[in-house]
Amino acid sequence: MSSITVPMSMESPEYGGRLELQFFVKIMAGGKTLVLQANMEDTVEHLHRKIDIITGIPVTEQRLIYRGKQLQWWQTMEDCGVQNDTSIQLEGRIRSTGNTEAWRLISEMVHLISEVSRDDTSFIDSGMVKEKADQFMSLLANDKTDCYKIFLDAYAAQAFVMMYMSVKKTNKDSADECIRCFMSLGGKNRGENAYRAMMLLEFCRLLKTVVPPADVLYLHCRSALGIMLNEVEVECRLNGNSYVDGESQILFVAVIDLFPILEQVGRSLRKDLVLPSTTSTTQCRFLDQNVSDFSAFLKPVLTIIARELAAAPDSLKGKGKGKEAGKVCSLSDEVDRLFYLFIDLLSQIEKSMLEMKGINRKNDAQAFPNSWSHYLTILKELRNIALIYPGLEVRLLTIMRKNKVVVNALVVIYASCVDDHVWLIKLKDVLDFESRRHLALLMFPKVNGDYEELHEMLIDRSRLLAESFEYIYNADPSSLQVGLFMGFVNEEAKGPGVLREWFCLVCQALFDPHNALFIACPLDRRRFYPNPASKIDPLHLQYFQFAGRVIALAFMYKIQIEGFLDRVFFLQLAGRNVTVEDIKDADPCIYKSCKQILEMDPEFLDSDALFLTFVTETEELGSKEVVELCSGGHDIIVNSKNREEYVHLIVQQRFVKSIAQQVSSFAQGFTDILRDNNLSTAFFKILEQEDLDWMLHGSESQEISVEDWKAHTKYVGYENSDPQIDWFWKVVEQLNAEQKKTLLFFWTSVKYLPVEGFRGLASELFIYKSLEPQDRLPSSHTCFYQLCIPTYPTKAIMQDRLRVITQDHVGFSFGTL
Repeated sequence: MSSITVPMSMESPEYGGRLELQFFVKIMAGGKTLVLQANMEDTVEHLHRKIDIITGIPVTEQRLIYRGKQLQWWQTMEDCGVQNDTSIQLEGRIRSTGNTEAWRLISEMVHLISEVSRDDTSFIDSGMVKEKADQFMSLLANDKTDCYKIFLDAYAAQAFVMMYMSVKKTNKDSADECIRCFMSLGGKNRGENAYRAMMLLEFCRLLKTVVPPADVLYLHCRSALGIMLNEVEVECRLNGNSYVDGESQILFVAVIDLFPILEQVGRSLRKDLVLPSTTSTTQCRFLDQNVSDFSAFLKPVLTIIARELAAAPDSLKGKGKGKEAGKVCSLSDEVDRLFYLFIDLLSQIEKSMLEMKGINRKNDAQAFPNSWSHYLTILKELRNIALIYPGLEVRLLTIMRKNKVVVNALVVIYASCVDDHVWLIKLKDVLDFESRRHLALLMFPKVNGDYEELHEMLIDRSRLLAESFEYIYNADPSSLQVGLFMGFVNEEAKGPGVLREWFCLVCQALFDPHNALFIACPLDRRRFYPNPASKIDPLHLQYFQFAGRVIALAFMYKIQIEGFLDRVFFLQLAGRNVTVEDIKDADPCIYKSCKQILEMDPEFLDSDALFLTFVTETEELGSKEVVELCSGGHDIIVNSKNREEYVHLIVQQRFVKSIAQQVSSFAQGFTDILRDNNLSTAFFKILEQEDLDWMLHGSESQEISVEDWKAHTKYVGYENSDPQIDWFWKVVEQLNAEQKKTLLFFWTSVKYLPVEGFRGLASELFIYKSLEPQDRLPSSHTCFYQLCIPTYPTKAIMQDRLRVITQDHVGFSFGTL
């Protein structure tokens, strides 16, 4: 574009009257300057047209900047605060000749918008704008990247927003429809998505300045922008955080323009966090969108800011260092503003948590303020912000630890999607058992109650392990995630009770020493870890994958099994290191030897009296083999300086390397049942070993509460006021702890209650009125947690009958169907 200098003093016959302003328009390309005059009531659009007449630069290619802000078409000189003898910058762009059809359409569309927005042109149908917009969008299907650039270069977004602000309803509606159509466009590659994000950002930035924060179109545009920016950010992350086709510069500019919108959402969100007594449906929707947009905008902002801060010295990162950091960080202002936004939101979170204290997590969540449901999401985003500022994560965690009761209540009541809360794995010291278990179980799909879709199995008891392996290992994981339905050959019983029995029998077979898959710990025969000699069976790794699936399915169905996972096994599944203290139960002899070496007198050890080198002897199936613990281990003598390394390598060789394949196969099988393969170690990381024990086996030490038992029992045929029901509970209260457990097993086939008591069982319990004669004992249908009691005439008879079935040899073998 050639620059033209035209010193002028001209009247405006179009508007008439004396001109009040004289100012300079500096053309950025070429450094030339225009001297123009205008009235205070003249619009920026009028100024654009005047520049077009003088310079030949099309209106659609002009961008006027005054005091750092772009002047909008519908503003007057007075609105813009333009003063005499001041300077306005003109950024003019040369049209691309690569897509003349797109330029023609965009120019005609912008011209039509300008015409229909004038008060004296009501004869022009605003529908014509929609026709041109449709034609332009059809071009996007063939050359999207180029057309997006043309759309931005022509300042079409400004034109549509001007039309949206029209007092004419037809204009406003037409602009609304067109803008929504542009927002709905999807990109097929990263370059398209980046430019589409810039287009949405332009719409958002413009609407933010002229409409209320709750404007429906603005909120819709803001939400679309957040989704789009996330798509660009995710694509970049999947590409190793590298950007292509100018995306880095695009997102850098986007962050600068986006930040005021992020701040607006953050300020609105802070008001939402004040705990209201009631919240309207409209307020709830507005809150939901604010939280969603805050999360969406924050991800790309943090991506770019973190990259900029990576180049800054540590002393310049964080609060109060924005100006100094600016020497190496171009976003120093945004860094400081984000810090204060974090402090503002965290302060309100802390105040709200103080108001939440004393809540009862058993209460109905619907009785709580709706804003509470978003606190975990906001805490997650605050932690994401805190990670780029030294010391802020500690501050956040301190507040969470001071309000553990509230945090745990929020997790149990509101956490419903594990993907949103995996970040809590690193903060599990803040969580109690119930919260940790809740998050872990969210990683499994819900059990399907539709029998037509369940994975069906018919097992021969005489070939239990082999047939179960065929059904489970060879199944597609997606079919197992739906759920299981099974029965035993030549047996009529079906349902949950049979499934619970199958789980117990299969786990007993898996842990049976004769099958050589697992080894029982000498000090606790109920604890197991993989057998290094399991390779005697060519299918041993497939069986470990099968075992992983079975254990995962037991968690999914909340079914107790016999057996615990030993610590060396649990730690490896959680991706954690195994130390000498962790092998105490697995192999007491090796543990004792290692401890003696570590505690031995240094002089005695250095004398080489033990004749130890960095080798170990292994024995599998009667065959012994000497294995070097490190390269050249035969020649390295163990002494007081390297004994810790020697012990470490002994532990790794015996309890990690020797079973690495088995652990990996088990973990793969376990992961097959989870919602997402990315959660492979997350399940075990969120739990402590004791948590896993309680979830697999229940709590042996927990006393059975008769009141809790009664509260979770319903009656069929009986009424709560019937004497038989009164006698029954009075007799149960008089039973000792073991008798209560025996009765519970007779009733449900559950030996130990879950840690949370009866509410942790798969369903409520039922007492049925039995039609059997009064001389018969009670019976049970454990599949459905049903206890059938005849109508005994006296409490003494009731007590006598219950005494019989609470004997161990009866209760643990009788009446379970």
